[in-house]
Amino acid sequence: MLPSYLEDTNLSSIKLVATDMDLTLLADDKSMPEGIDERIDALAERGIVFCAASGRPGLALRESFPDHHADMAIVADNGASVYLRDELVYRDLIERELWREVLAVAVKTPRCVPVLCAFDDAYVLERDRGHEDVVGIYYRSITYVDSFEGLDVDSNKISIYFPAWDSKKNLDEVFAPAFGTRLYLTCAGDEWLDFMNIGIDKGSGIRHLVEHLGIDLADVAAFGDTYNDIPMLGIVGHSYVMGNAAEHMHAHGKFLAPTNNEAGVLTVIDRIVEAAK
Repeated sequence: MLPSYLEDTNLSSIKLVATDMDLTLLADDKSMPEGIDERIDALAERGIVFCAASGRPGLALRESFPDHHADMAIVADNGASVYLRDELVYRDLIERELWREVLAVAVKTPRCVPVLCAFDDAYVLERDRGHEDVVGIYYRSITYVDSFEGLDVDSNKISIYFPAWDSKKNLDEVFAPAFGTRLYLTCAGDEWLDFMNIGIDKGSGIRHLVEHLGIDLADVAAFGDTYNDIPMLGIVGHSYVMGNAAEHMHAHGKFLAPTNNEAGVLTVIDRIVEAAK
């Protein structure tokens, strides 16, 4: 059993707090925990940077923090773009021929909704417009196209939504065999599969951010609940797995935080703030 967050007592040196969004900071109904703005302010007053680290694109993350995006950090698109106080400090691009190849396979895969991510914009097939209620949660600017073949855009990530919530099965049986040696593939929950360049993940995004800030990874606290959080949890000094996470995630963190529905991230932030006084 993973030790409780209460056993992490060396909190006074923390300079960056990074949290995943879905099923980590956000409740099951995707609502933001009450009091998050006050916690971000309290961290900033003590010289601690708050960071949202997510598979979501930068625009959606900025909109999630309307009062604070200019004062915080964002690791978006699973590390393919990194922002500090609204300044883009790092970005990564997938070669056009490679993302076209992935999308060609995805289009032919049953029960599969491919999304080409181009930073603040997303491209989705017209045939999949019926899934806008889900895709629109994460992508605010969606362009519907009849085919991906004619597109010529910069893309930093490919996401695939699986309405049957079988992303891991499709990863193992379809996409990892075809692309696992050329791209980094990770499940973002049971319903999403994300593709980035090899070496691009939330961990690499945090590395770029701490280098820009001039701080040590040992002085970072990170929170996560699923596969795409593992690279981030594995490199920081204070890693918290959420109480609602699957048990296999316990191997990838140092401490167990309360669940997302209990505002577990805020509970730990309160301890970090108190230690920094």
